[in-house]
Amino acid sequence: MASLAHQMALACAQITADVIEANEFPRLSQAYNVMNAPKTVVNDRVEIAGAVPERQLVSEVLCALPSDTTPDESP
Repeated sequence: MASLAHQMALACAQITADVIEANEFPRLSQAYNVMNAPKTVVNDRVEIAGAVPERQLVSEVLCALPSDTTPDESP
């Protein structure tokens, strides 16, 4: 999940990806109500608990982006 999130961040300037160790940051874990790992939060609106297929993660992230956002084009 983390690797795919970072790949999407590299492909699209409007996406950032951070990986947080829940045990190391208990206040942040509590703020996002982390009960299991992985937990993916997209724009503080979409939350995905647990591991999901890559296609589902990409779909959820793309749905959370503004409609005029497109991945950066490679040179």
